[in-house]
Amino acid sequence: MIIFLFLGERLLNLFGVDVASFAIAGAIILFLLGLEMILGREIFKHGSVDTGAASIVPIAFPIIAGAGTMTTLLALRSAYMIQNILVGVLLNLIFVYLILKSSNWIETKFGPGGIDILRKVFGVILLAIAVKLFKTNLAI
Repeated sequence: MIIFLFLGERLLNLFGVDVASFAIAGAIILFLLGLEMILGREIFKHGSVDTGAASIVPIAFPIIAGAGTMTTLLALRSAYMIQNILVGVLLNLIFVYLILKSSNWIETKFGPGGIDILRKVFGVILLAIAVKLFKTNLAI
């Protein structure tokens, strides 16, 4: 994330892609992931992953450092100082680490039904983020 913060726009320019196009592509991916979480259908092939560890990841952080994160970093770079963004990224990584580290505890407390409900709630939130990303960057 930090490397992309400094080199992301140049990397996109290398491929002839502007930030708005990248953001719309990220929004489409986030939208499909949100649909996948809500509908319980597999749109993307996730491969063979240990089901215990994989069940908690979609609850809190469907994509830790994916297209949505990269788009957000580029957008934040134009509005905030680099030092503030770096502090935010580091705090986010600490938060992600704590959530993933306690995933077994969370899974036992909520149970399969609670996990499914949380997955659907965060899927709706992910859909809303995707729509906002799409709407914001379509106007540019």
